[in-house]
Amino acid sequence: MAAKGLVVVLVFYLFYNVGKYMRHEINASSEDSGTANAPMNDWKFAQSEVKRVFKESWKHYEKDAWGKDVYHPLSHKGENMGPKPLGWIIVDSLDTLQLMGLEQEFKTASAWVENELTYDMDYQVNVFETTIRMLGGLLSAYYLSANDMFLDKAVDLADRLIGAFDSPSGIPYSSVNLHTKKGIKNHVDNGASSTAEVATLQLEFKYLAKLTGEQMYWEKVEKIMKVLDDNHPKAGLAPIYVNTDTGKYQGNLIRLGSRGDSYYEYLLKQYLQTEEGEPIYNAMYQESVRGMKDKLLRTSRPNGLAFLGELENGVGAPLSNKMDHLVCFIGGLFALGATEGETLKKARKSSNWNKIKEDDILLAKDITHTCYEMYHQTATGLAPEIVVFNTAHDSTTDFIIKPLDKHNLQRPETVESLFILYRITGDVIYRRWGWEIFKSFEKYTRTPDGAYTSLDDVTVIPPKQADNMESFWLAETLKYLYLLFDDTNLTPLDEVIFNTEAHPFPKFSMNPLFKTGWQRSTVSPEKQETLEQKPKEAKGNVRQPIGEKIEKKISSSAPLSNKKKPESEEAKLDKPPQAAKPAKPAAEELEEVLELAGGVDEDQFANQEAIDDSLAERLREGGVDRILQKVIDE
Repeated sequence: MAAKGLVVVLVFYLFYNVGKYMRHEINASSEDSGTANAPMNDWKFAQSEVKRVFKESWKHYEKDAWGKDVYHPLSHKGENMGPKPLGWIIVDSLDTLQLMGLEQEFKTASAWVENELTYDMDYQVNVFETTIRMLGGLLSAYYLSANDMFLDKAVDLADRLIGAFDSPSGIPYSSVNLHTKKGIKNHVDNGASSTAEVATLQLEFKYLAKLTGEQMYWEKVEKIMKVLDDNHPKAGLAPIYVNTDTGKYQGNLIRLGSRGDSYYEYLLKQYLQTEEGEPIYNAMYQESVRGMKDKLLRTSRPNGLAFLGELENGVGAPLSNKMDHLVCFIGGLFALGATEGETLKKARKSSNWNKIKEDDILLAKDITHTCYEMYHQTATGLAPEIVVFNTAHDSTTDFIIKPLDKHNLQRPETVESLFILYRITGDVIYRRWGWEIFKSFEKYTRTPDGAYTSLDDVTVIPPKQADNMESFWLAETLKYLYLLFDDTNLTPLDEVIFNTEAHPFPKFSMNPLFKTGWQRSTVSPEKQETLEQKPKEAKGNVRQPIGEKIEKKISSSAPLSNKKKPESEEAKLDKPPQAAKPAKPAAEELEEVLELAGGVDEDQFANQEAIDDSLAERLREGGVDRILQKVIDE
């Protein structure tokens, strides 16, 4: 009888949970109105689903490749990058385990780090990757657990990496031998290090300096920033290579993707990390953002997606329309730069809110929407590694994907921006986009036996799966999705800063031990700006793409490249989703913004074409951003 009762209980449990799951699947499958097809709105369930996928990924790694640095889910194998394991997957995942409350898995991983992990090996590692993943992972694990073992491991690793900084210029070599602690010059690129790599060590070493009181960590990474800034990059846009002997930039290629991306990220985040105590980095960041707006920003045709291109031959040369998925972190960065981690509602009430900050928020939304479309417009609903945007007048698609760029490595940058924008704006559209992307990951990157892996081609169904799971699938992508659906304000953005590998560190005061030990050198008059000076609010500093001027008429909700025309029902269905709020809240928000902008003279809109469209209708069509843009441009 007891056994029969147990069976009944198990059957009931299965039916209940399967039914619950199916109800959520039905709700999440459509954005249509109505009870049966309501949009996904149970975010606690969504968060639990992300946690489930993480646990499935972790379980298969434990079974097939425990302790190994590289995991091949299809062939069920793992391998190390060197003679001994570096903890590439385990250390990178420690804080995700903690944030998700996976206590047993965290205990097992911690025991492995304590008893098995050693960095005393005769092996060369990339300084940047080892810093952001391993040093960052150990430091964030210490921050969340207060376990001194992690800090001891971090100090040992940092002392092995610091030898890479012993170059003639102070710009670190790209690699270091962990046993000899000697830096090794890059074997390619004429020996240069990449700009992003040398400028993306600062958060980690500064936090370690704060924890240990060791001045050397601080001074070594701080010197890099002075050497780079002494190059006076045009428009604040840095070429992607730097010579370790001279400290001078090498070549002219400028991009926000690989080898360039996190240079800009760490300008802002160094300022935020020390509780806005180092305005020198904010000045550099603001200068670079103005350069991005002026030199890199364009819109696609036919639907006017904002994108940031590349300058293959430097500032002043023609722009390439190529954009890496890696660039998709920038939407979140623009939002952080505008509000410094506060909610948008709170930031707009601040005395230092201005039109430039409002414009940065609009650009953050625009770029993040573009990155969402890089997923939404593929067969699998997953983004390729790189796209090339179309800007010709007769373009019928916003971007193309070249054959070598069709793969997907389960990268985190888009969901990172979705997480930040949701936290800052509170707009549920970012959660819905995140849920859509998550379901595509689950559907197409899940292996037949339940692990998760990369894809070779996102443009075909079924996509061919690649036999590799990157550590950032666990350390970043699933973490950011989990935080996107979190309602408890884990890792509040006004208290925590994430390194470029999504490892959270606390913000801290530099006092009493540390201070900014350098000043920007004097350059041409147009670049001079005291560190305390607020960004100018002249029209020239507000987003204005170079090239043909794009008119955003407030009476038009058509794509930016077209005049308003009557739309068929099919055309309406094909319009890209807009990150707009319902009419009433959007109207109230608009009213607040207009007050901040000094008000708007109603007469100036009296002769606009098609003004008889109601404000509410324009807002429902996503017109709030166009109205705000008009105010800013005025």
